[in-house]
Parts: sequence; structure tokens; C-alpha cells
Amino acid sequence: MSFGLKNAGATYQRAMVTLFHDMMHKETEVYVDDMVAKSKTLEQHIEDLLKLFSRLRKYKLRLNPSKCTFGVKIGKLLGFVVNENGIKVDPDKVKAIREMPVPKSKSKVRGFLGWINFIARFISQLTATYSPIFKLLRKK
Repeated sequence: MSFGLKNAGATYQRAMVTLFHDMMHKETEVYVDDMVAKSKTLEQHIEDLLKLFSRLRKYKLRLNPSKCTFGVKIGKLLGFVVNENGIKVDPDKVKAIREMPVPKSKSKVRGFLGWINFIARFISQLTATYSPIFKLLRKK
């Protein structure tokens, strides 16, 4: 892909969805350059990996072995911790939010809320809890 394309990421993602469409949301998840083969059993995992490798080979795509992990029951993906029980917020992300300095400008408040929005689905009563912060951004 040529350098400087504004939509290169979206184009690449669209290509990955096209190449792996029949596997997506079943045994494989693909998000830009992250791929996850998910399986209930070891035997199924081996089958899923063979299918994934076959597809990669067919389209002449390569993996970076130093960035690959196989056969794990838990892992970090896109800022979340994923395991057989579901998805949780990465504790490192929570720590980063807790250690952020107090925002002292509207742009810093917006930045903080962006971080909160990243983990919003894991925070009950988000709107009520953060209502005072949202009020800081309203025009007077």
C-alpha cells in the first residue's frame, strides 16, 4: 500500500474483512493487523489455526513470529483482556487513567473523557457519575 494514503487503514481493514469474511466472528477476529483465532477446545483450535494459516498462505500474507502467541487462554487485545469468560478492561489502562493529572483545561477534560469513553461499557451509571465533568464542557 502506498505511503500517504489517508484511508490506508480503512482500506486494509476492508481487505482483511473480504479475505476472512467466512471466518470472522466465528473462529477468527481480525482488526487491522491483529488476528485472533478463538476456539473452545484444543483440537478445534488446531483446526482453526490450520484454516487461518491456509488462508494467509493463499493470499501470500505473512505473520511476524515475534508478535505471535499460540494456545493461550488469556491475552491482551486492543486495550482489553480477553479470556474464555469474556472481555475486561486491561488493568494497565485503568492504572493510566487513575494516574492522569487533574485536567485543567477544556481540551484536557475532553481528553480525559475520551479515555473514560474507551472503557465506558464497563462503568455502570457512567452518565450520572460523570455528569459534573460533562457540565464543565457546556457553553455558558
